[in-house]
Amino acid sequence: MNTAAALTPTTRALAWCLHLLVVGLLALAAVRALTDSRPHAGLIVAASAVCGLLYAVGPLLPRLRRSRRAAALWLAAVGGCWLALLALSPDAVWVAFPLYFLQLHLLSRRVGLAAVAATAAAAIAGFAAHQHSFGPAMAIGPALGAAVAVAVVWGYQALYRESEHRRGLIEELTATRADLAAAQHTAGVLAERDRLAREIHDTLAQGLSSIQLLLRAAERALPQAPQHAARHIDQARQAAVDNLAEARRFVAALTPPTLEGTTLAGALERLCATTSARHRLTTRFHLTGDPVPLTTAHEVALLRIAQSALANTVGHAQASTADLTLSYLGDHVALDVVDDGRGFDPARLPASDPETGGFGLAAMRARAEALGGALTIESAPGHGTALAAQVPLTPPAPTQPETRP
Repeated sequence: MNTAAALTPTTRALAWCLHLLVVGLLALAAVRALTDSRPHAGLIVAASAVCGLLYAVGPLLPRLRRSRRAAALWLAAVGGCWLALLALSPDAVWVAFPLYFLQLHLLSRRVGLAAVAATAAAAIAGFAAHQHSFGPAMAIGPALGAAVAVAVVWGYQALYRESEHRRGLIEELTATRADLAAAQHTAGVLAERDRLAREIHDTLAQGLSSIQLLLRAAERALPQAPQHAARHIDQARQAAVDNLAEARRFVAALTPPTLEGTTLAGALERLCATTSARHRLTTRFHLTGDPVPLTTAHEVALLRIAQSALANTVGHAQASTADLTLSYLGDHVALDVVDDGRGFDPARLPASDPETGGFGLAAMRARAEALGGALTIESAPGHGTALAAQVPLTPPAPTQPETRP
């Protein structure tokens, strides 16, 4: 009849078993009084009936579920009726056993224990009075029943508290897992946005920038040298074709078309040749060391770094020559891009700005660090720029693995 316990199917089943036990023991006392023709049989039957009715009223009272005071008054009424029945029939002693459970269940631990002790003492005294004698054996049954009831109820209460504690932990764990999943999703979204920003900068944005430079050159050459303007326009058209192919591969998340059917060294050599043909920049490629097979992540990262570095040289350095060197250094691979441009002060380099396209250096550094490597820049105003990216051939397992662009 406790609210918390009544909410579970197990406690409801136990409550019904207790009800049946009380009714059965009261019925047993009444039936034996009639069949054995005991004195005061009518009073025994009446007392059993009244006790049963009082007991049946309890579960129907809503207040009994919320108030220990109301439960104590109800138990006192049932106990008083039981004492009257015990005075009339020795069979009432067995009703003490379900009363133990009621008292321990509905009263506080200290009051319930005192009520159980008083009920056990009354049962022993009542049975001894009917037997007109007293012996230790008479006390064993009620006392043992009281001990069993205390152990069962307190054990169940401990299990119930542990179950509630575990339920709370499970709910907390579920909520934590949901928060963690949301945080991981947010982190994944941010990482993907960063990856997309780098890819767009290193492919589409640089291709469009190259087309713009070629068209400007064609515009300047158009009045005096139409043949040069036509050549620049043809180069811009080819750059647009390459950029479109890059965009399609980018959307499909496949290997960059520059790496299809060739090695990284071949792709870098072709990049240098294309840059020299399209811009006023003599770009030379150098290969040192013994080439070894690289993973797609290594090839893509180094190619993108080279593309971004040469795009910066074309757009900002005002250089006449640039040297790109790919070096295989045993357990590392390095990429160096050196130009003779106007240089800059690395300490005064502005922060990345998406509005102005300032993703280049930050994106290059992020690509190198994603593979466990590093990127360094050496430059000074009027003394050109040297960019060096070095990555190990076996990168550490990343938390957010690099995906193919």
